[in-house]
Amino acid sequence: MANTKFAVANLKGGCGKSTLALNLAAGLMVRGDTVLLDADPQGTLVHWVNQEVDGMPGVIAGGEQLAEEIRQAAATHRHLVVDCPPALGSGYTETVLRMVDILLIPVLPSPPDLWSSNRMVEAVHQAREDNPALRAYFVRNQVEPRSALSHAMRQVLRTCDLPSLDSTLGRRAAYRWAALEGISVYQFGARGKKAVEDIESIIEEVLPHD
Repeated sequence: MANTKFAVANLKGGCGKSTLALNLAAGLMVRGDTVLLDADPQGTLVHWVNQEVDGMPGVIAGGEQLAEEIRQAAATHRHLVVDCPPALGSGYTETVLRMVDILLIPVLPSPPDLWSSNRMVEAVHQAREDNPALRAYFVRNQVEPRSALSHAMRQVLRTCDLPSLDSTLGRRAAYRWAALEGISVYQFGARGKKAVEDIESIIEEVLPHD
């Protein structure tokens, strides 16, 4: 079975990591069987996601046998999305980055978020020693087209040693409202249309085409 393994990670909390992971998995569900692996010991997605809603991906909790759980999930699903913890040193994120195909790093338009991006660049370079094919991209989050700060963020990220996607996540209430209901923006109807377009653009930009 051809499959693609994604990770969503950032060392800065509150950057929209779990939101991107959930909605990315929901978008991939449209294309094939997808599972979301919550590798964060806090278990945010395991408790948050309403898996009884049609079209929502299954969510499994990662544990001490994380590498084996990734292998098993990838062997039985077309797509796998791993939500990583917002930290290095525990070994969880390092394990994930050595095993996935694509890493997405959501970044907010704020100086602390941009500063933390350098540590993610270092983590990617270390992971590529064992996983040289790893593709990693920054994803600009809460982008406002006319915002000077959003424009400045794009300029700063261009100086980092990893590419940024052309696709972005807009500053949209739909992401927050969907999260309150434990669903993705794909299940949010007309209110989630623009947010779905964000996610679809990201998927089309990074997903390998057969």
